[in-house]
Amino acid sequence: MHVLALPDPAATDALGAALANGAAPGLYLALDGDLGAGKTSLARALLRTLGVQGRIRSPSFTLVEPYNSKGLPIFHFDFYRFDADDEWSDAGFDEHFDGSALCIVEWPGHAGPGLRPPDLRVALEPDGDGRRATLSAGSARGAAWLTTTIDALRQ
Repeated sequence: MHVLALPDPAATDALGAALANGAAPGLYLALDGDLGAGKTSLARALLRTLGVQGRIRSPSFTLVEPYNSKGLPIFHFDFYRFDADDEWSDAGFDEHFDGSALCIVEWPGHAGPGLRPPDLRVALEPDGDGRRATLSAGSARGAAWLTTTIDALRQ
């Protein structure tokens, strides 16, 4: 586990950019935090750094926004609107977690028990005028991703 102070939006963007260094097919990034915590901002910075061009929309209403950057398929999910455990399985999103794409999920707890544990979790919470990010790995690949991210932030 690693805790980072994010005193301003630029620091949140820097974390998103650092996460891009280890992003790869098959990885699943969970973004936790209350409304307005910065989950979508962090995801946008990550996607921009991966080379996604054009408008990056919040998937709050569409539930998923697909992207493809330099041959890497990416799915950005937001499960805030899910309120029953069976909505995850009924939506058919499990096919996107087959190992071929990077999956970024906001509000993963709303998906119920069908969603596998993330490789890396970033929990965002208010901290004075800024935010605090707690990063924790949930797999060996997630631990490597966490190390790569922290190393990138130190450079």
